[in-house]
Amino acid sequence: MVALHPVTRVPVDGLPDTALTPSVQPVLVPAVRYTSEAFARREEEQVWPRVWQVACTADHVPEPGDFYEYRCGPLAVLIVRGADGQLRAFQNACRHRGNTICQGAGGGLTELRCGFHRWVYDLDGHLREVPSRRGFGPGFRNEDFGLFPVQIDSWGPLVFVNLDVAAPPLADYLEGVPGDSAWAALEEFQCQYALTMPVESNWKVVAEGFSETYHVQGIHPEMVASIDDLHAPQKLWGNCGVSYQAYGVPNPRLGRDVADAVVWESMVLTQGGRFGVDVEPAGPDGGGPVVPPLPRVPEGGTVREVIADRIRALQAARGVELSRYSTDQLLTLSQYNLFPNVTVLVWGDMLNVLVARPGATADSALFVAWTFHRLAPGARRTRIEDIALPPGADMGTVLSEDLALLRTAQRGLHQPGLVHIALSNEECRVINLHRNLERYLGIEPSEMLPI
Repeated sequence: MVALHPVTRVPVDGLPDTALTPSVQPVLVPAVRYTSEAFARREEEQVWPRVWQVACTADHVPEPGDFYEYRCGPLAVLIVRGADGQLRAFQNACRHRGNTICQGAGGGLTELRCGFHRWVYDLDGHLREVPSRRGFGPGFRNEDFGLFPVQIDSWGPLVFVNLDVAAPPLADYLEGVPGDSAWAALEEFQCQYALTMPVESNWKVVAEGFSETYHVQGIHPEMVASIDDLHAPQKLWGNCGVSYQAYGVPNPRLGRDVADAVVWESMVLTQGGRFGVDVEPAGPDGGGPVVPPLPRVPEGGTVREVIADRIRALQAARGVELSRYSTDQLLTLSQYNLFPNVTVLVWGDMLNVLVARPGATADSALFVAWTFHRLAPGARRTRIEDIALPPGADMGTVLSEDLALLRTAQRGLHQPGLVHIALSNEECRVINLHRNLERYLGIEPSEMLPI
């Protein structure tokens, strides 16, 4: 089976070739990886405590004294911005009896005080005060009972943690991704929305849904006319991969003579908010959504350039200058996948981050979506709070279609005849997820079908 998407493989020192190289043959992945509670416990013990995970954004903890509790399964990490402005992270457990110190998120802290027996820590994790300390004996020393540190680092506005203090630094983990995306200046983005929603599927089903474009023709019919999902080059490092997808262009699946109005309608239905075009929910006869007509396309110009100009105009009204970014940079999506569970969508004007976190069972997960826009010059970051959505809440046309498939996909994975799923070379970023999962769990690579 030959991929339509060209794949570039970037060698990374210390990683086996199987973690880098997608097969040119179908790859079989055991379905039990998505349904087994025992397998989920192995991930809980051998993967999540050892990998870099995106925990929050800089806008969750912008000021000294701000804190955020990150949870992943049974793991809980407390992220605090100290009086010196530095971010620090600790295992969220008091050294006395293990009680959680802070829950949720907030600000204004000058100390970390356990609510159980009132042990007090500085914002840098050092134990400062122990009530009735005489009972602990003369050999008790505060310096021996500080909070357990967790590695913490940032990429752009994203804050990552790793409970393994001996793990390689985040810069090594992200490999070529920061350099590949440097043109977009991610540090300029500020989080506008932070949404979380419980979903009825394994976390890998969620993550894999945002790791390939093979599904566009199936569940996103309104998107097909404005994306070239057939010629989307992909690149794999070791932990990370990327796909580059052109938007605002006619889809080759539709033939050679696709009218500009068809591309425009598709873009308005799926991304109209990016360029300030609203869709009427229904026509006067109760029919489908009404899309405003295509503006005049200048002679020699393209509908893609019309859309890009509208994006620039909308951002200019917000005080953000985008003249430095070409039409291609505004309308070509760089879709980065970071092992194990993060998708980062980079555009010239917008940044989206989608995260799949494990739930209480193998059949449940938490879906997290963050939307960023560029900060206007001179603007300050303000603390943002997570918005918890109920299952099935509307998250926009495209995301809602993606999420609606999760329950049926998970149910199908439980069927006794489905021993394996089969992956194509086009789904090389999904294969890469499993290659890395196998590496962390120390298990044999997924099988390949003979040609």
